[in-house]
Amino acid sequence: QVQLVESGGGLVQAGGSLRLSCAVSGRTFSNYVMGWFRQAPGKEREFVATISRGGGSTDYAAFVKGRFTISRDNVKNTVYLQMNSLSPEDTAVYYCAAHNKLWSPATRVYDYEYWGQGTQVTVSS
Repeated sequence: QVQLVESGGGLVQAGGSLRLSCAVSGRTFSNYVMGWFRQAPGKEREFVATISRGGGSTDYAAFVKGRFTISRDNVKNTVYLQMNSLSPEDTAVYYCAAHNKLWSPATRVYDYEYWGQGTQVTVSS
């Protein structure tokens, strides 16, 4: 079983930055493709970013390109989401997720087998 624990969420003003972390345990971290999703109140969970096992390939939702960066540290068993130029529309619970299928830009919730509990990000105007 794989356990994922997110941290780093909080309250930030519009234009500010946050870095989310997701610590993974239970299996060999480098075997897993990692992703970040978010869910705003009353909305479906949506894809944000994904990164390949070695970190050499990434993909982003159109609405975050140029503002967010996904990265991973296979020694620390952690995946990160650096978020810059935040706006109130980015307010949501952010989830990290993992799967061990072949790499592709997996953007659907059901592509991922394992999920964290989420961390709240609130951006004030």
